[in-house]
Amino acid sequence: MSTIADLRKDYKQRSLSEKDVQTNPIKQFAAWWEEAMAAEIDEVNAMTLATASADGVPSARIVLLKGFDEKGFVFFTNYQSFKGMQLTENPRACLVFFWKELERQVRITGLVEQVSSKESDDYFNSRPEGSRIGAWASPQSRVISDRSWLDKEEDKFREVFRSKPLVRPDHWGGYRVKPVIVEFWQGRSSRLHDRIQFTLQDEGGWLIERLAP
Repeated sequence: MSTIADLRKDYKQRSLSEKDVQTNPIKQFAAWWEEAMAAEIDEVNAMTLATASADGVPSARIVLLKGFDEKGFVFFTNYQSFKGMQLTENPRACLVFFWKELERQVRITGLVEQVSSKESDDYFNSRPEGSRIGAWASPQSRVISDRSWLDKEEDKFREVFRSKPLVRPDHWGGYRVKPVIVEFWQGRSSRLHDRIQFTLQDEGGWLIERLAP
């Protein structure tokens, strides 16, 4: 049997050069996003979200991208969850997309803000009923006694909202990561990968640089 150290893959699909990228990282992301969608990647919007507490203790997990535009990248969660608490203490985050089928990564580092109540309401109301009930039933990241406790909470809130509108709870909503640094990584042979980094400048433009692999 192979050892972990023997596991390797040589990346040979594509290349990435400074002259080929857009002048704006959001436009470059949009171009790669369309290619990832066309490749029918499973859960193409799955991304690692890394946060840290005020004293620098890191934490990371997979969340789902729910929208992006010139303002940034949006996801939704419980504001009282562990990641929500870290973002309150330290409103900075890093997102990582890994599209292995295209041998690509995108890393986005930026500042974080809550989206507007309307944006959160609009997305919440678009979710399946079970997911909306779940936002009320789950005290995300808190210790609970067992699964039956959660099932009872779900049943309780189903009954509560049987006779009134299922509105968004105040503790649940969206965050926007406003990019400061965006890196596009294209796998290349012999681990000599292409890495193109965009860094936001004071005047609002983007500095484009190549990084060593």
